[in-house]
Amino acid sequence: MNDIFAKDLNGEMVSPNDAGYEKLIADIFATMKTATEMNTGYRTPEEVHEYMGRILGKPLDKSTTVLPPLYIDYGKPVTVGKGCFIQQCCTFFGRGGISIGNDVFIGPKVNLITINHDVNPDNRSATYGRPIVIEDKVWIGINSTILPGVRIGYGAIVGAGSVVTRDVPAMTVVAGNPARIIKTIEKK
Repeated sequence: MNDIFAKDLNGEMVSPNDAGYEKLIADIFATMKTATEMNTGYRTPEEVHEYMGRILGKPLDKSTTVLPPLYIDYGKPVTVGKGCFIQQCCTFFGRGGISIGNDVFIGPKVNLITINHDVNPDNRSATYGRPIVIEDKVWIGINSTILPGVRIGYGAIVGAGSVVTRDVPAMTVVAGNPARIIKTIEKK
């Protein structure tokens, strides 16, 4: 039998009635507690890395910068590459899995949301996850939202304030709500 954490990562429906749900919620609250401690007051880059290691359950590469506050519900299924820069006030719902490549720039107030609710109103409290994959050298503009199951291709740019509902091809610029391709990036 799949435990509730595996069900989340496999994209299966998870309900408050499922065995282990209390453990999932307890881990979410533990993650939020650690993030709140990191977000309260000034933290040196070294302190932020220590907190992020606890949140992610693995070390954050020293070449990556995270500027608190960072709001995150569950960090263990989140991976962050080398040379990334994550600005302030981002929200990561990581239960469905988030993979951030190398040299990714994430602007302030970006939302990475991997969890959705059942459309059936009688089961609306149930959720299911879809992973977000952000390939190397992506730039996500301020106040953008990336929805569950989206892959953003190598070198792509997401314009400020966009809502990304579908995969973004490599080396393109997308913008809007819903985000759509507005141009291709040419290497010079």
